[in-house]
Amino acid sequence: MVADLIAQFYNKHVKHHATGRLVDLGCGKVPLFGTYRAYVSDVTCVDWAEPVDGENHLDFICDLSKPLPFREGEFHTIILSDVLEHIADPGLLWSEMARILSPGGKLMMNTPFIYCLHDQPHDYYRFSKYALQRFAELNGFDVIYLEPLGGTPEILADILCKHIQFVPLVGKLLAQALQGITFWFVQSKPGASLSRRTGEAFPLGYAMIAERGHRDSD
Repeated sequence: MVADLIAQFYNKHVKHHATGRLVDLGCGKVPLFGTYRAYVSDVTCVDWAEPVDGENHLDFICDLSKPLPFREGEFHTIILSDVLEHIADPGLLWSEMARILSPGGKLMMNTPFIYCLHDQPHDYYRFSKYALQRFAELNGFDVIYLEPLGGTPEILADILCKHIQFVPLVGKLLAQALQGITFWFVQSKPGASLSRRTGEAFPLGYAMIAERGHRDSD
C-alpha cells in the first residue's frame, strides 16, 4: 500500500518535471526506473553499496552522508525516494543536491513521517513539512509541491498490517486483504477526502517537488 502511494505520486508528476540528466540517489533496486526513463536523456544510479542479489545496476557507490562525486550543476533532475531519513547529516545532503543540480533543475522526493523504524540502525529522522520547506529554502530551492502521502486510514492500516502479518497461517493473507481494502477505500471519494483531511495532522509521509533557483544558495 505504501509503495502504491509512492508510485502514484511519481507516476503523476514525473512526466511534468523529469528532464535531461537524472540522478537517482539511494536508488536501491531502482523501482522508479521505468517511471522516469522515457522522460530523461541519461540516468545515473547511486547507492551506498552493491546489491546483495548480485544484480549490480549501480553507476556509483558512495556514502550519501558525505560530499557527492559529481560536478557542480551536472544534473537536471534528482530523485530522492525514501532516503532522507537515513542520512545522518541531512543538511550536507541538501547542500550537495543544490550544488550538483543545475539552475532550474528539479528535485523530486518522498520521505516517511508516521512510520515504523526501518533499515536499522540507519534510520535517523522524521521530517515535518515545515522542516522540508526550511531545508529547501535554505539551499536555494523553490518548493513547487509539498503534500502529505496518506493520512489516518493509511497509517492505521499500515500499523495493523505490520502486526497481523505474524499471525500463524493466515497473517500474511489478512494483511494483504486489509491493505487492498484500505487502498480501495482511499481511492473512493469519501476515503480520499478523509485521507486528505487527516493527512494534514497525521501524515504517513510527504511528497515534495522543488526547483533549484537561479540564485546562489545561502
